[in-house]
Amino acid sequence: MSTEPAAARPASTILLLRDAAAAAEIEVFMMVRNRQIEFASGALVFPGGSVDSADRAIIERPELYREAPGDDPETLSFRIAAIRETFEESGILLARPRGADALISAERAGEIEASHRAALCAGEVSFAEIVAGHDLVLALDQLVPYARWVTPVLLPKRFDTWFFLAKAPPEQLGRHDGHESTDSIWLSPREALAGADDGRFNLPFPTTRNLIRLGRQPSVAAALEDARQRAVVTVMPEMTKQPNGKVQLRIPAAAGYDGEVFEVARAV
Repeated sequence: MSTEPAAARPASTILLLRDAAAAAEIEVFMMVRNRQIEFASGALVFPGGSVDSADRAIIERPELYREAPGDDPETLSFRIAAIRETFEESGILLARPRGADALISAERAGEIEASHRAALCAGEVSFAEIVAGHDLVLALDQLVPYARWVTPVLLPKRFDTWFFLAKAPPEQLGRHDGHESTDSIWLSPREALAGADDGRFNLPFPTTRNLIRLGRQPSVAAALEDARQRAVVTVMPEMTKQPNGKVQLRIPAAAGYDGEVFEVARAV
């Protein structure tokens, strides 16, 4: 039997942010994963998923995206996947009409979502075809790198996931697809963490840590600026099973979270 760890699949997720209307705090778009799905079933998560070959193919069509300065092909593939997966899972589309600086209107995004989202999820149309067919440019430059987490080596299903921050496009509210996710909600990090404490929500360990860090910021502008100034330190927790049945996870202090050693019921 091989003792080699499973390969970590490249993946991306976006923390879509907006300022709360009634308080000096941020709200983030989150979804409840379908309990029938193998990975993170029933968990409250940010929209996202795996990088695929079609995402990498878009890199060869630079007319379809506006990249951030200094991006290499690997980073571009993570950014493209993040926007595609967010559209598939929430209907929110981070794109501009060609030649425009402003993001597409909520009305136009809604029309594109109604016409193409289901077909994209079913594999009947590619994301590149949707973007080109509507003369759009993906707003990769709106994504600010926030974190990178790699699943511990002892687990059988592993991901190498980039987390990005992005200000939500105005009036694009998002909704779950009813398949991979069964509910969706805008809520503050404070509310999400309180819900985990009282049993309403199931938060994966990386999601919890990122919500705690995000909750320190009073506004979307502050969160984006903090992320731009902060170097991303890759986190691959060192996992140790404890005699009490729980799991101890150790993460790098340099990653800037709320500690280094944690005891949890499960690692993901």
